[in-house]
Amino acid sequence: MIPALHGVNLTVQPGQLVALVGGSGSGKSTIINLILRFYDVSSGRITIDGIDIRDVTLGSLRKNIGIAQQDIFLFSTTIRENIAYGVPDASLEMVIEAAKAAQIHDFIMGLPNGYDTWVGERGHTLSGGEKQRVTIARALLMNPSILILDEITSSVDAETERLIRLAVDTLIKGRTTFIISHRLPIITNADLILVLKDGRIIEQGKHTELMENGGLYRQTYLSQLGEKRDSDPGLKEA
Repeated sequence: MIPALHGVNLTVQPGQLVALVGGSGSGKSTIINLILRFYDVSSGRITIDGIDIRDVTLGSLRKNIGIAQQDIFLFSTTIRENIAYGVPDASLEMVIEAAKAAQIHDFIMGLPNGYDTWVGERGHTLSGGEKQRVTIARALLMNPSILILDEITSSVDAETERLIRLAVDTLIKGRTTFIISHRLPIITNADLILVLKDGRIIEQGKHTELMENGGLYRQTYLSQLGEKRDSDPGLKEA
């Protein structure tokens, strides 16, 4: 069996924001799945605070990890209960506070039944950006030590992306965060950017360092910046 990752060795400090970038099949999702123990490493180990994650229960591990993903799952119940999933005894005030931080409170208050509005199966009554912000509110309410954000701004318009980014700025404060994103301009403030290809880390560093290196990261970033300017007349003229 061919390993999915090769020679991946890194140390992440508490509170750091780590971005994982690379094409499909590069190993980004594999790293996230290993952290969550959807499967275990075949060699080496992953530790949190010096403890091998295989030495703790799955429940205790995942209780301390909040996840917001591109593929969002909402339950066929009220918005309040969807946000409170994972903290079932949360008060309405706690739910509202999380929703405000996630930039979704005003939208909820505009619904016919507010927080008691029923959400269809998998949240089909909400837009992608609205579902994403509900998921962020859910993660905020759980108050995890570690966050995993997987392509949470894909396939949304510019205004929705702005609201999601505001919510994320609140969400990541004081937490160790791993973010996967194909949109490089949104991860330029990361403490550490890992560029993966074929299961290997081929570049790592801060945005400015990687831009100076002139490697794959720089090429991809400039390409995306050019595409954004072409699609926005205001940027093109600037």
